[in-house]
Amino acid sequence: MNRKIKGFTLIELIVVIVIIVVLASVAIPIFETSVQREKEIELRRALRTIRQAIDEYKKFVEEHNIKLDKDRYDYPKTLDDLVKGIEYRDKNNKLRIKKFLRKIPKDPMTNSFDWGLRSYQDKRNSTSWGGENVWDVYTKSEKKALDGTYYKDW
Repeated sequence: MNRKIKGFTLIELIVVIVIIVVLASVAIPIFETSVQREKEIELRRALRTIRQAIDEYKKFVEEHNIKLDKDRYDYPKTLDDLVKGIEYRDKNNKLRIKKFLRKIPKDPMTNSFDWGLRSYQDKRNSTSWGGENVWDVYTKSEKKALDGTYYKDW
């Protein structure tokens, strides 16, 4: 009697499991790297957005001769000033508000809206904010980027 039994043998099942494990062990690091790369792109975009808003604020204050405290050097006092905007009078002497950001971007590395701040009077690598103005921003993450640099140095 020659009966054919349908199904997998134990060896076939083990080979398939080994192949799946090998593929998963290759795919997981690639996935993790792509997630980190996406976060880095988001961080660059957020930093660029905030820094452009700070530059636009300074340029606007200088162009419209808006008087601020001399310690501010025409920079915003806080990041919230970029969202609230600045009052000025237009050509028709009508009071207007110029806003520079809709909202403060989220820091993708720390998953918060709490950015590290530097004022114009602070040293370049300072990690404590003097509080006079906002001249620059950085992430508070202590992690290293894919290129080996620290995110906080971007």
